[in-house]
Amino acid sequence: MRFSLDTSILAGAIQGHRISRLRAGKGEEGVIRLPERVPFERQIQVLSEISRAITSDLYLDDILKLIVTLTAGVMDSKIVSLWLLDEKEGCFKLRATQTISKDYLKERTLKWGEGVVGKVAETRQPMQIANVLEHPLYKEKEMARKLGLTSMLSVPMSVKDRVIGVLNCYSSSRREFTETEVNLLITVANQAAVAIENTELMVKTRVIQEELESRKLVERAKEILIMKKGLSPEEAYRRIQRQSMNTRKSMREIAEAIILADQI
Repeated sequence: MRFSLDTSILAGAIQGHRISRLRAGKGEEGVIRLPERVPFERQIQVLSEISRAITSDLYLDDILKLIVTLTAGVMDSKIVSLWLLDEKEGCFKLRATQTISKDYLKERTLKWGEGVVGKVAETRQPMQIANVLEHPLYKEKEMARKLGLTSMLSVPMSVKDRVIGVLNCYSSSRREFTETEVNLLITVANQAAVAIENTELMVKTRVIQEELESRKLVERAKEILIMKKGLSPEEAYRRIQRQSMNTRKSMREIAEAIILADQI
């Protein structure tokens, strides 16, 4: 399944030079004037590269790795990380980052509303933090101190009115992200969400197709047993099922063997 970059989102990512300051956890806005850090041409280039990656034949992990790497470059960030929701466990887990730091790569989880990631997912709103070492929501201050992380921008990853993850961007010095940078990160986050959604859809479609094909093969094998062995439909099905259990092979494999034997 192929899909392209949403031009309306792109327009939002490259709008004017007025910028809003997002004060984490307070919901206030203040207008300031600063030069944009991300050149227009570079924004277009990165978004185009991400769009091409999403419509390519790359594996999802490779796409997500490319997304965080490109984003780190265009945002001039020390670390960009992508957290995804594990729906079965109901928590967020680190899925992709461009850093090779063992401290950051350690396995950890965050629940809905927990930490910056959980709060951004819960509120569905971007959060900008001037200094993570001073913010009460940020849970891993010792790691941030060790890695030299200061400011942070975190945005939700949404698709079809559903939050499936969070994208984080860190700087090594105190920084206020511009409106263009916030919109750019939101665009990247949503494109990543679309890539994940489409991959999951394709996997589910493939599973359904395989299940339907397996059912057809089992039905064909049943017909052969009914005709050749004089069994009832229930008896034929139980014989395939019993053979599957005894040989530790799938019912599809047993059905294929019966069909093949009938053709010889």
